Amino acid sequence: MRVLVTGSGGQLGSDLVAAFSGAVPPGGRRRSLLGPEGAGAGVDVTGADHASLRVEDRTAVLEAVLAIRPDVVVHAGAWTAVDACEGDPDRAYQVNALGTRHVAEAARMVGAHLVYVSTDYVFDGRAARPYVEWDEPNPLSVYGRSKLGGERECPPDATVVRTSWVCGVSGRNMVKTALSLAAGDGPLRFVDDQLGSPTFTADLAAAIVTLGLDRRPGTYHVTNTGSTSWYRFVQAVLAAAGHDAGRVEPISTADLDPPRPAIRPASSVLDNAALRLAALPLLPEWHDGLARLVEALS
Repeated sequence: MRVLVTGSGGQLGSDLVAAFSGAVPPGGRRRSLLGPEGAGAGVDVTGADHASLRVEDRTAVLEAVLAIRPDVVVHAGAWTAVDACEGDPDRAYQVNALGTRHVAEAARMVGAHLVYVSTDYVFDGRAARPYVEWDEPNPLSVYGRSKLGGERECPPDATVVRTSWVCGVSGRNMVKTALSLAAGDGPLRFVDDQLGSPTFTADLAAAIVTLGLDRRPGTYHVTNTGSTSWYRFVQAVLAAAGHDAGRVEPISTADLDPPRPAIRPASSVLDNAALRLAALPLLPEWHDGLARLVEALS
């Protein structure tokens, strides 16, 4: 079994390479949450980061996939700088949508199953309940629209994994930002009117291993269970690291100075309905994943 992971230099991609290899990613559990026992035995995983494989380059993608001839391609590579995407929509669509077209084309040529990692930003956040996989997307930002474009480039038998508020040991994320700010003085101000489900890459990678190796078609929402606001999430980060959570103060999105270029969905909580209805275990509650990540980072 050969697996190719694009975006392997990112926080999720690096954990995907570890999980497919049978290792426990930093902040992960001893046993895979959803992955089969012995995952990694007989699995030859190749990671391709942006420097080694630019997915917007069709020729490079076709050559790489034809050389490796993977059985499964996990397309985790993306341009995820949400605010920067607003200023350069062509690049956002080139990487996130057209790049996915190239990966899907190459996977089809070698008969590989495609897993595409998408985002909660495909929704507008105006629903009064968590979003299920069958809700109609309505992205508000260039990033969200470009990732939805990537979903639409996937064939019907592909696996589309939507996730949210991703944090891991590698790369930049809110947990690292909060811990860095906690080392300074003064109050920390975060918005309390944006709701979502924090998701930890070690847990997410384990779920993707199973969905990919089982070649399960369709869309799956995969997040750690539970929801919170950014304000309460940062409070929990500081508390988990032994800092004073009382330093964190709530503000509204309208009070952000300067305002963010990209509109964020007000409530992008994802209901992991497809996992639940398929009798697949849900990921742990987000406080559990946060505790493991803070321990790994320290």
